[in-house]
Amino acid sequence: MKDKHKNKLKLLLEILFVSTRLGFTSFGGPIAHLGYFHDEYIRRRKWMDEKSYADLVALCQFLPGPASSQVGIGIGVMRAGILGGIVSFIGFTLPSVIALIVFALLLNNYGFTDVGWIHGLKVVAVVVVAHAILGMAKNLTPDLQRKSIALGAMILTLLWQTAITQITVILFAGVVGYLLYNKQQIDNQSSKSTFPLSRRLGFICLGLFFGLLIVLPIIREATTLNWVAMFDSFYRSGSLVFGGGHVVLPLLEREFVPTGWLSKEEFLTGYGAAQAVPGPLFTFAAYIGAVINGWKGGLLATVAIFLPAFLLILGTLPFWDTLRRNRKIKGSLMGVNAAVVGILIAALYHPIWTSSILTPLDFVLAAILFSMLVYWKLPPWIIVVTGAIGGFLFSYL
Repeated sequence: MKDKHKNKLKLLLEILFVSTRLGFTSFGGPIAHLGYFHDEYIRRRKWMDEKSYADLVALCQFLPGPASSQVGIGIGVMRAGILGGIVSFIGFTLPSVIALIVFALLLNNYGFTDVGWIHGLKVVAVVVVAHAILGMAKNLTPDLQRKSIALGAMILTLLWQTAITQITVILFAGVVGYLLYNKQQIDNQSSKSTFPLSRRLGFICLGLFFGLLIVLPIIREATTLNWVAMFDSFYRSGSLVFGGGHVVLPLLEREFVPTGWLSKEEFLTGYGAAQAVPGPLFTFAAYIGAVINGWKGGLLATVAIFLPAFLLILGTLPFWDTLRRNRKIKGSLMGVNAAVVGILIAALYHPIWTSSILTPLDFVLAAILFSMLVYWKLPPWIIVVTGAIGGFLFSYL
């Protein structure tokens, strides 16, 4: 028994070490994160086989929330149970959470929202998202039908900007994908995955997910506590966004800027800073929370926005093998993944492009950074540093 506990502790420390290293070095957004995960967890350490990893990625793309964080949690759960998932999440997320909380506290104390290097970081965001879309489109929209789904999703997302647009588009794309691809051949030879989670736990987690989504707004209306209102706003944003971190920006903007929790300048400044740190873009919530209520607000925001992702991945993993062998689900996933590409294209235009590319100089800087990333294959951290320096220098022209 003692050896068993010792081995479990060793396993958890290994997960913490590897995920923390990824948390410090994973620049470039969710698609880049999945590449880092594949290289570290699959290719080097062989914690999962290729097919299981691909299916886990597809599942997390289907679920609302930060896809790359959910993949990391899923890998940790498969490796060492729920504690493994928690440790994997902490390691991958904590570096950027700390950095953005510190940035928000400095901003509150000194204020530097108009400096050129911040605008340079916004231009970096354009380049990173554009590069991510190219990679996703190649893999997720290979045929005319899925290209058409992506186009329709982009049009609806841009022209019908409401709180329910994204989830409506995703659901509609799932139906279209089912109708088009429900006869898709399923690879029944793929390895059967086992998880240290019971279906009972899965049902409990899914029940908590939907229960909090319903109960939190009621509690918010019945009380005047600011922290309850904050928790509800972040939890709802984390629950209703599909397609990863960039797509959460419009939801967070609508929750916090019109209500006066923070100014548009503070929001855009934090978004620019979020591009400069590694790890998931959902940690942008830590910045918003810290601007509103210091480091405690930052931690509260982080827990609230990531909690839905935790509940959903723990709730669906016990049913994963059944889901991935179902033709109807597989077809729906193909439609959903195509729609995610369209949603990201819409997000690239608004708010990312419209708040970043304001002059010909901005476009020149974006073109240079895009070439460095895509054609010269330079590491993402070099792109971030170059963008900040370029924005600083261009501010004097």
